[in-house]
Amino acid sequence: MADMKREAAAEPWYAGGLRFRCTQCGDCCTGAEGYVWVNQEEIDAMARRLSMTSAEFEARHVYRVGIRRSLKERPGGDCVLLDATTRKCTAYEERPRQCRTWPFWDSNLRTPDDWAEAAAACPGCNHGQLVPLETIREQAAKIRL
Repeated sequence: MADMKREAAAEPWYAGGLRFRCTQCGDCCTGAEGYVWVNQEEIDAMARRLSMTSAEFEARHVYRVGIRRSLKERPGGDCVLLDATTRKCTAYEERPRQCRTWPFWDSNLRTPDDWAEAAAACPGCNHGQLVPLETIREQAAKIRL
């Protein structure tokens, strides 16, 4: 009986899963300034998607932050890959891991209140298909934000 209680206590508050469906609204691609970390594999994939060489893509869309690289932003915080007219990501199919794993970041999963805060800013949270715990854990393990 004690083992069952210990196992239950180890389960996160979202053990039953969470609903999410990306609406491609662009809201997560704008707002407060920050970083969208990218690696070479992601740069190469986005460059191919946009019919550019990796060097061209990096010169136009990436900047260095110490030893790391981040996508550039326009004044006001919009990601450089966000189409200003359609509000869609121009590299959506090849977007970076940081973007692919939204909203299943540790910072959004800590508490129900943290999830509610993310949901207030993202119309896809709490809508769509139920994402099972295992998938949420896989996504959260890919990036720590």
